[in-house]
Order: sequence, then C-alpha cells, then structure tokens
Amino acid sequence: MPLADPLLEGFRRFQQQYFSPDNDLFAALRHGQHPVTLVIACCDSRVHPPALMGSQPGEMFVIRNVANLVPPCSPDNQHASVAAALEFAVLNLQVARIIVMGHAGCGGIRALMQRSTPQDSALTRWLDIAAPARELVYRHHAAEDEATRLRRCEQAGILVSLNNLLTYPWLADKVKVGEVALDGWYFDLNDGTLWGLDAPSNQFMPLVCPLGQQ
Repeated sequence: MPLADPLLEGFRRFQQQYFSPDNDLFAALRHGQHPVTLVIACCDSRVHPPALMGSQPGEMFVIRNVANLVPPCSPDNQHASVAAALEFAVLNLQVARIIVMGHAGCGGIRALMQRSTPQDSALTRWLDIAAPARELVYRHHAAEDEATRLRRCEQAGILVSLNNLLTYPWLADKVKVGEVALDGWYFDLNDGTLWGLDAPSNQFMPLVCPLGQQ
C-alpha cells in the first residue's frame, strides 16, 4: 500500500471543511471574489497571512515574494508580476486596504545585508529594490550588533515598499482621497508579536503583544 501523501490528506481535510453540505462558502465564491484587503508578504514558508490573521477563502488577496518587496512604478515593467497583481487588486478588485507585512528572520533581507547572492543573479536584482533600507541601516546604525541591524533593515524594507506603492499614480490617487488605506506590519516569529507602523512617528509599535503580556 503506498504511503499517504500529506498534501493530498491536507486537501481532503480542506474539502471536507469547505465542500460539505453544511458549508456554502464556495457556492458563493464560485461566482467571483471580493476581498477587501491586499497583503503583500514574504514567500517565507513560516509567514502565511491567511493563517496568521484567521482569514477565510475569499477575504484576502495575497502577493508573496522574497522579502515582501514592492518595486517602484517603472515604464519598462522590469518587475511586471508584482505590478500586475497590484494593479489587479486595486483597479479590478477594488481592495480598500493594503498591508505590507514583513517579518523577523527574513532570509532575503539577510542576503541583502550581507551581499551574499551572486552579483548578476535574479535574486540580487530583486533585492536591490530594498537597497535604500540597507543604506539607511549602515548609515545610521552601523555600530549596532548584526541582529539589531537585520531587524532594522527588515522594518526599513517595509517602509521602502510603502513608499514605492505611492509611485503608482492610480494607487496614489486612491490613497489621497481615502479610498485605499496603507499599513505596514511586522511579524516577530520569535515571540509572536505583531508590530504596526505608526505613521506620525515613523516607528513600529506593538499591535498584538506576546501571549501572557496582553
């Protein structure tokens, strides 16, 4: 008898939950999706936005890539995949909120800080989007230890992506009139804290504290 495939077993559990006679969620979703939130997150396997936020299918549109980066608007569409998904979420699905979600222990940001990827690789070219975050950290925090610099760069990378979102004119217009809200979140997978960007101070503040400290 062949060994069970854990992925197929997982799909069977999903099927039993959402396609049972007493659950009509997908009966509605088969006619279209209407998510109100777009989350731009890292493709790190430990950071799964719908699971972290308890979202049901259809509630959240997710763009995932290395280090949760948003490229700036560019006429040559060098990074067209992210730009296309962003355009679809904002102009077609009309999401009302965009969250850029970074996290602790990001391998992409670590590679950026250490310049450990091949110079001419696709990964290096992608991580160069966050080069301003690296420059900021080494300009103002060079004397701090490596772990602290990494954390600062992870959070600064979120700011880079938020700023880059506003280079898309059709999105900047919606933000200006209040049709779309922008948020920056940082998930610390070491202790389970969720941090949020406080726009007036430009600092990250705890949104949800670790268990036992709430």
